[in-house]
Amino acid sequence: MSENFLSDRPSILHLGKFYPPDSGGIETHVRDLAVRQARTNRVKVIVANAGARYEIEKIDGVQVERLAHFGTIASMPVCPGLPAAIRRSPADLVHIHTPNPGAALALLMSGQNGKIVITHHADTLGRRILRQFSDPFVHRVMRRASRIIVTSARYLESSPELAPFRDKCCIVPLGIDLQDIACRNNETISKFRQKFGERFILAVGRLVPYKGFNILVRAMKNVDARLVLVGAGPEYDPLAKLAASEGVTERVIMPGRVEDIRPYFAAASIFVLPSLTRAEAFGMVQLEAMAAGLPVVNTDIDSGVPEVCLDGKTGITVPPGDATALSRAMQLLLERNDLREQFGEAARVRVNTEYTADVMAARTWSVYAEVCNRWRDVPVTFE
Repeated sequence: MSENFLSDRPSILHLGKFYPPDSGGIETHVRDLAVRQARTNRVKVIVANAGARYEIEKIDGVQVERLAHFGTIASMPVCPGLPAAIRRSPADLVHIHTPNPGAALALLMSGQNGKIVITHHADTLGRRILRQFSDPFVHRVMRRASRIIVTSARYLESSPELAPFRDKCCIVPLGIDLQDIACRNNETISKFRQKFGERFILAVGRLVPYKGFNILVRAMKNVDARLVLVGAGPEYDPLAKLAASEGVTERVIMPGRVEDIRPYFAAASIFVLPSLTRAEAFGMVQLEAMAAGLPVVNTDIDSGVPEVCLDGKTGITVPPGDATALSRAMQLLLERNDLREQFGEAARVRVNTEYTADVMAARTWSVYAEVCNRWRDVPVTFE
């Protein structure tokens, strides 16, 4: 698309914490959205860089400005140059991805007068002292926003942060780029099954307490299969010790962080997301599993997790923290090939129709068009 063509198109500014190749669910979401919007619009993303240096580049049509950052406070990058960067980036619409108190404050300081749309990915859980300082300006930005996008109805209903602003909230679920998770190498898939077993269970995520992997390890005592638990984090050693104490070391394989997760999804039989709390706001990883045709065992927490993968249709939902229910669900799917195939195919169809990045981008544009009426007649394409 030529620069001259885009000069008369709407301008969109995204504010996030980081941007790929930095990993993370929000980072991937911002990229997938920005790349699709940049096909027919002027799109810029401002984020923190990996260190104390400034960089600006164009990636897939998106202007990505990475600001020098000097450490973090409560998972928030400290970027002194953020207000000025926003100020010199006039835009018709600013899309801020939260939780990100630093960006909210910088937006207010910048004097940016474009329309504001927020995607509220999750509440700020804990951090009581920080919130005493940050809540006033975060709420000010939320009051100023024209619309607040929430990724699931269930999360909206259970969110105390969103309660005062429900009249301006709308639901746009996250979506994935199906090309990113496709693996069609039958030889590789065969090697994984030889290594882990013809039927193995897969779980993927950062090894932290709210993920509930300790419950999953305990549940493996009553499951006739291997679990491949992919991920790294502070719970790695405690989980390895737990597997030993529960006598399931031979059944629980922990390869750590892997470069390419796609063969694992392609070779596995079941995917498990055993999260314990609504800190798991959506469970993006279960979309990847569903796209690969895997039935999912998830938990009934107050977030989008059980809204994405439906109990009795695309998988099985169990109470959080219940190792017995978890093991029964896994064993049932292992024993019932017909049920596993039925749920897996329904999961694949559900992702293809409701949770692709193209669908997400189109729904987001509909929100933009509500906010900026003149955009209703702007021709766009997201496929």
